[in-house]
Amino acid sequence: MITHHPSDELLTAFTQGELTASLSIAVAAHNELCPVCQEKVEKLNAQHAQMLFDTDTDTDTETIDDAGNDIQESELNWMSMIDDITDDDSQSVLVPIDTKSVQLSYDNVQLPRALSNVSLKKWSKLGDVSRARLELEEEPIRSSLLDISPGGVVPLHTHKGFELTLLLDGSFEDDMGTYHAGDFIWLDKSHTHSPRTTDGCLCYAVLDDAMEFKEGFSKLFNPIGSYLY
Repeated sequence: MITHHPSDELLTAFTQGELTASLSIAVAAHNELCPVCQEKVEKLNAQHAQMLFDTDTDTDTETIDDAGNDIQESELNWMSMIDDITDDDSQSVLVPIDTKSVQLSYDNVQLPRALSNVSLKKWSKLGDVSRARLELEEEPIRSSLLDISPGGVVPLHTHKGFELTLLLDGSFEDDMGTYHAGDFIWLDKSHTHSPRTTDGCLCYAVLDDAMEFKEGFSKLFNPIGSYLY
């Protein structure tokens, strides 16, 4: 059961096209798994469309038709659009969306449609985590797929910026709770955690700065953290 969702502010920004590509992918992929947020986005889209329609109506000019009736400019636009549609004899073709799957340490997993057309760089492995970066040019924001192998643990760390984790498959837990496929987890420098998984999991992660490790051997990576996140 999904218990962690994008904020209403983030969903609103998503519907208005205000998010970066990496964050838009995260919200879209979450919505594929979450009927609650699907419904919210549908309502937000309807509200936004109504606001645009009301704005257009407020600025309408009037035209007189051949019968002497007043016609709003918005009505003329709708009538023109309908005429264009009905006059078009071409056939609409539904193009299927190709799905993409990835072979992980524990299974072969199908990716959400939101990730189907995004190119991935080669997988690299560090400890229990294998990572494939998305080829998006959004510095300092970086996004990746993370394959955490069964029994894997991510060392205790905090965040110099924000860390968004969308759990795509499997489950993991930390000191703050247990997470399942579809959970949308937003953390910052006020959070410290060490995710661990029993059966393995796949995450989509977005960060805008380095992680800061808090204990053991992993602290040696902190001086070069800006190259690793």
